[in-house]
Amino acid sequence: MARPDKAAAVAELADQFRSSNAAVLTEYRGLTVAQLKQLRRSLGENAQYAVVKNTLTKIAANEAGIDTLDDLFAGPTAVAFVTGDPVESAKGLRDFAKDNPNLIIKGGVLDGKALSADEFKKLADLESREVLLAKLAGAMKGKQTQAAQLFQALPSKFVRTAEALRAKREEQGGAGTPAPAEAAE
Repeated sequence: MARPDKAAAVAELADQFRSSNAAVLTEYRGLTVAQLKQLRRSLGENAQYAVVKNTLTKIAANEAGIDTLDDLFAGPTAVAFVTGDPVESAKGLRDFAKDNPNLIIKGGVLDGKALSADEFKKLADLESREVLLAKLAGAMKGKQTQAAQLFQALPSKFVRTAEALRAKREEQGGAGTPAPAEAAE
């Protein structure tokens, strides 16, 4: 029979898995308490970093509908639950791991999809959400400008073509030359 404290821990972890945009599993062996505190600060305000028990976390992940992480629960494990921008937290983990090689990113889940450690490193290489949105807005504005120029060019080209036809007609026979249908009458 499960103890109430363990059942409560599993329920809390399952809620964190459900409410998070991403969860990153890491191995923290060899890190000091001060380094873990620094890691928590580097993750940003939208992430929680918690040292967890493998069996309880595995049960909680399965209860939350995440069964792709089962292989990663080996050795000392800590989970970073990300509720905000996952790119910011991935950058924090990557930068901290560069300075502290004892932190090993095992993998995790992003919006229900399992990601390997390499995929999290690629996620960390992305630009921030604000920069990507600014680039998208700039690209869209550029396309709108191109469309406006295209729509403006069509009537302008029509007017130039009509003017060229009128000028050619004047050169060939003058402006007062009747049309062939009028000459037959």
